[in-house]
Amino acid sequence: MADLRPGDGNAETLRNYWEHGKGALKIRWGTPGDFTRCVKELNKYMPGRAEGYCSNMHKRMTGMYPGDKRNK
Repeated sequence: MADLRPGDGNAETLRNYWEHGKGALKIRWGTPGDFTRCVKELNKYMPGRAEGYCSNMHKRMTGMYPGDKRNK
């Protein structure tokens, strides 16, 4: 069932976990290898879709996509 109010459902809870909670501690956003760690962690839960999800999260957390030439 779709969330009736944005920010009030499981999708937002999961996003918060991986971006700011204990999941973020595993990924260590903004450090070398963060995208690879994200894909490794999330591939357990969303095989075949983790790269796209992690790419979007990487943009939200660092301001750039993983393949951006400014991303070192």
